[in-house]
Amino acid sequence: MLAKDIMTKEVIKVHKDEVVENVIKLLLEKDISGVPVVDDEGMLVGIVSEGDLIYKSKKFHFPLYFTILDSYIFLEKPKMIEEQVSKMTAYKVESMMSTEVHSAREDDTVEDIATIMNEKGVNRVPVVDESGKVVGIVTRKDIIKSYNM
Repeated sequence: MLAKDIMTKEVIKVHKDEVVENVIKLLLEKDISGVPVVDDEGMLVGIVSEGDLIYKSKKFHFPLYFTILDSYIFLEKPKMIEEQVSKMTAYKVESMMSTEVHSAREDDTVEDIATIMNEKGVNRVPVVDESGKVVGIVTRKDIIKSYNM
């Protein structure tokens, strides 16, 4: 069985410039746990999930530092701190979405997609065409349903 046989073709997706508050409402209204994020051309650029939204609510982890000769030496990388603050204070989806998205093609097998989900620890895999546009999505539930087909 292939991705095109089990994927949801009418994909709920959001634009990277969408306001986070609207995405929260969308997830609740549609009873889904995540959505692909697209750019102006409809190309897959990220994914936003409940996990990303929960991250926004976590306590900020202040970096540990020490001083030597009146200089501060931070034990964490400034880039990591910047990413944490950006994600936690995000107003637009682009600032909080996960950009490392594991996608599939319509002709990938269900086994290939299940392997991606297990190895990468993801709950949904967007299906894209040759140009990178989202044409479907496969969730864990879709894979379980495929056992009855």
